[in-house]
Amino acid sequence: MSELEINERGVPQYPKGHAGRLLATLAAIDLLADATAIRIAEYTGLSKGNIDTYVKVLNTQFGTSIVKEGSAYKIHEWGSVLQKNGVRKYLIRSDK
Repeated sequence: MSELEINERGVPQYPKGHAGRLLATLAAIDLLADATAIRIAEYTGLSKGNIDTYVKVLNTQFGTSIVKEGSAYKIHEWGSVLQKNGVRKYLIRSDK
């Protein structure tokens, strides 16, 4: 991960198609108090227009239960595949 570009918040900028984009989205939803698509995009550097798609993939392929309450995403269930502490690592540089 050390070769990836890092945004101003210290979040690695994963290439298109990289699973890190999904995991960074999930970790940002967990971290942010008001996890709207705009705030997630600003924090992670991901495209606001892709956040819904990433959430759908997390729910269907990884067993999470992320719902949208108003304009904010909330994690109702992490599922049995992904571990919270492991996912959080995708929001920070590994070479710190």
